[in-house]
Amino acid sequence: MAAGLAFFPPPVLSKRSPISGEPLDLRRLYEWTMAKAADRRALWWLALFAFVEASVFPIPPHPLLGLMCLAEPRRALRFAVVTTLASVTGGLLGYAIGHFAFHAFGVPLLHALGLAASFPRMACTLRENAVWIIIAKGMTPIPFKLVTITAGFIGVAVLPFLAASLISRGVVFLTVGLLFRLFGAPIKAWIDKYLGLAVGGFLALVVAGFLAASLLGGHHQATCAKATLAAPA
Repeated sequence: MAAGLAFFPPPVLSKRSPISGEPLDLRRLYEWTMAKAADRRALWWLALFAFVEASVFPIPPHPLLGLMCLAEPRRALRFAVVTTLASVTGGLLGYAIGHFAFHAFGVPLLHALGLAASFPRMACTLRENAVWIIIAKGMTPIPFKLVTITAGFIGVAVLPFLAASLISRGVVFLTVGLLFRLFGAPIKAWIDKYLGLAVGGFLALVVAGFLAASLLGGHHQATCAKATLAAPA
């Protein structure tokens, strides 16, 4: 039990660095995470984050993937492959929620994540060209769980869904892995110097993804109106 708890960060006090002006607790958390990224259990945590993010969890696995790649650049591509496979597998869970348990679990989940209003437009968009839309949306900050749950609800064929998910997730995560494998040292130097900016940029991407989901398909209102019958109540 104690070993498991040791993987989580200790409480920290909020102070600011006199040099960079960034919160010291942010720097301490970053250094703690970097140390834990080399832990043998980190790969399992990475797989878990990637799995649940594709179906039920709001925070994407990119920060943990990036930190692990920074800690061990030579294993960056391996980390990226694990993240890709776990994300695609988690996408299957999201698909199953949409297909078999939409009203029991999918509707409350979409409401909890603030994605309920985006569901009809995503359903409409996927009906037009599911494979290419899954590939495209999976490469954007739009929450992938919205794509997977909706795909299951409207009944996208499983094999094309898996293939499209593998392509989209693979492009994103393998690109991250390759960049850190090739340029890990300069990337780490930049993050070490501009940690606050890096964290702020990531948070901005997360917010942008949810905003993009809320605006999804705004120019297809006539077509998307057909999907509102399937909207979560």
